[in-house]
Amino acid sequence: MTDVTGGGPGRPVRVVVVDDDPLVRSGLRLLFAGAPDLEIVGEGADGADVPGLVDAHHPDVVLLDVRMPRVDGLTAVERLAARPRFPYVVMLTTFHADAFVLRALRAGACGYLLKDAPPRELIDAVRRAAAGEPILSPAVTRRLIEQVADPVSHDRRAAAVELLGRATGREREVAAAVARGLSNAQIGAELGMGVPTVKAHVSRLLTKLDLDNRVQLALLVHDAGR
Repeated sequence: MTDVTGGGPGRPVRVVVVDDDPLVRSGLRLLFAGAPDLEIVGEGADGADVPGLVDAHHPDVVLLDVRMPRVDGLTAVERLAARPRFPYVVMLTTFHADAFVLRALRAGACGYLLKDAPPRELIDAVRRAAAGEPILSPAVTRRLIEQVADPVSHDRRAAAVELLGRATGREREVAAAVARGLSNAQIGAELGMGVPTVKAHVSRLLTKLDLDNRVQLALLVHDAGR
């Protein structure tokens, strides 16, 4: 599981940008220069650069291009996820529906951003990622699944059903609501519980099922056919 908390007291959020387009890197560098609480500490042009950049700079957030010529973003995420600790990863893409993005979310990325997103949205997303908040709502995940996901194999569905079986009945109700894109407040209103209780259920689910974020929880519910 991701176990890095970014932007500690008195220091900016440390960001690494990996994109094979120098114009994208330059644009992000200029954008972040106007946000004193964010700092680009390293840049790379290929997914092969990611391990060295993470080891050298200890970033809180990695902005990672999906499609690169040698090592793509998906492979880079999978390599990071094999580590016991790894930074929050946000995928950068020009595609509204990209199968690579979905696979990266399964591997542990906390969300994705379109490269043409408004500057304020990009900055806010990095801040939220560093705080450990999901930057991709389950509702958006569901639309992505509907557009690009391959059919769920029998083995993957069986594994998802078995994993969800470890949750209590109440936890499964919360998981299903998360997968429907409901906010904590909406889940609480629907299931008759306070927002702190909803948050506690979600936190226990992520720990119990060894998931990194709500996006992965939504994908698990999808795989289980619930």
